[in-house]
This record gives sequence, C-alpha cells and structure tokens, in this order.
Amino acid sequence: MAIFSFGEYKEELGYKVVDERVWRGSAGIMLLLGIIASINGFILNKYEIIPYISGFLAINFAIGIFVNPKFSPTALVSKMITYNQSPLWIGAVQKRFAWSLGLGLSITIFVLSLQLVNDVTYFGPVCMLCLLCLLLLYLESVFGICVGCQLYHGAIRLKIIKAPEVKPNCMGDSCEV
Repeated sequence: MAIFSFGEYKEELGYKVVDERVWRGSAGIMLLLGIIASINGFILNKYEIIPYISGFLAINFAIGIFVNPKFSPTALVSKMITYNQSPLWIGAVQKRFAWSLGLGLSITIFVLSLQLVNDVTYFGPVCMLCLLCLLLLYLESVFGICVGCQLYHGAIRLKIIKAPEVKPNCMGDSCEV
C-alpha cells in the first residue's frame, strides 16, 4: 500500500478506486460534526466551536487529498464501522476533485468563522456556507449523490479540465463509464 496515493489501483478495472461505503460513512461523520457546529453556532450563539470543527474538517480533507484518504480521521472511523461490509468500488479521480472542493469550502468557513467569534457581521456568509456544506454532506451520506463528482464530470463536458484516459464509474453508474 502506497502512503501517498489517492485510491487503490485495481488491475481488473484499470483505474484507481475508493470504497464508496467508507466514503459515505465518512460523509455521515462529517455531517454529524457539521450539525453539532451549526447548532452551537447558529442556534445557541456559541460561535467558538465553529473554527474547531471546520479546522478539523479542513485537516481531514487535506490528509485525504495530499497523503492518502485511508489516513483521514473520518475515513478511519468509517472503515472501523463498515469493516464487515464488502467494498463498493468507485472511481477515485472524481472523489479527489470533490474532496478538493470540500477542502476549499472548509478552509473558507474556518477563516470566516475566526472572524465571526469577534465580529458578528460574518454571521450570514458563515451560516450560508455551513448550510451548503451540510446539504452536500447530506446528499452524499444519505442518497449517495456526490455533487462534487457531478461538477467534475460537468467540467470535463465543458472542457474546463482534461478528461482522464479511463473514465471511472460513479455511484449507481450516475456518470458515463
């Protein structure tokens, strides 16, 4: 197993893959953390917790993208929970793109939430970004809809990014293979 790799190469498929069951569990854990941060921040007006949770999520995404998703904390916990289930392999390239978007979103929330602790005028932007993050995590964990993956394939269709040589499958064959 390579330490610095995003996904496992499967010879029979011809591309790198990740286990969708682990990723959905990871999204569910992140959703739970996001709900905790949102309730504390936007209902109880305890904004101090938002930078901690958004910072943790940013580190989680960074470990997954730049080191190996197997070592991200939420994936480790998810793997322990789903250890007895057979893997459901999906393409890694679009998941890396989606996690890159998640990293950008969580860093933005983190930076703005640091300001929110001292200046309540950042409430609106932080609240809207948190709601967007919660919606994306909900769609991923509950329905298996990876919006980042769909954006990845849309960017390929619009020729914004180069198409991979081998087109990996998406959850539920929701993209062209």
